[in-house]
Amino acid sequence: MAVAVKNKTMQTILNGLWRDHPIFSMLLGICSALAVSNKLENAIAMGAGVTFVLVATGIIISLLRKMIPRRVRMITYMLIIASFVIIVDRFLKAFYPAISDSIGPYVGLIITNCIIMGRAEAFYIQNNTFQSLLDALTNGISYTYTLGIIAVIREVLGFGTILGFQVMPDGWTNWVVMAMAPGAFFVLGVFIWVTRTMAKMDSE
Repeated sequence: MAVAVKNKTMQTILNGLWRDHPIFSMLLGICSALAVSNKLENAIAMGAGVTFVLVATGIIISLLRKMIPRRVRMITYMLIIASFVIIVDRFLKAFYPAISDSIGPYVGLIITNCIIMGRAEAFYIQNNTFQSLLDALTNGISYTYTLGIIAVIREVLGFGTILGFQVMPDGWTNWVVMAMAPGAFFVLGVFIWVTRTMAKMDSE
């Protein structure tokens, strides 16, 4: 029994961090990955917000999974997720107004983020609180590090900075395209190509 629990725990962690990566494996949450990854501070804030909502949602749904009627489960997910998204939005407005101004319109879209809805339906409603918490944390971490990697590339090339600090020489010419949507699509495409190639090699 203990071995089975340990194996399931390891599988949950590996799936969240790599095997079932929400972006490169399942292609979920791409809209926010494109929208807020122009600067690292925005990516960190969005990643932290999504992770918080994932964890809170996972705990609540797993605790109430036997009490939620099947025919109203989707609206229940939406209400739970929306409650925690409002907390994230208010927190950013209160303590990080500059970041809130930058990503504010996209914070509300966390409610419809396919990663959260997908994990609620595929995992939280079927598993206990501990496994749901692990799944939420690992999926949140994988989402955050993906946004972080994309944001570092885009911010360095597009602005010559990281977290507002200049890292490129004075003669550097910013790649304006990296601060725009086409740059986001390009970097995300390369990221998915590289990570899927790595995942394929890992499975072989």
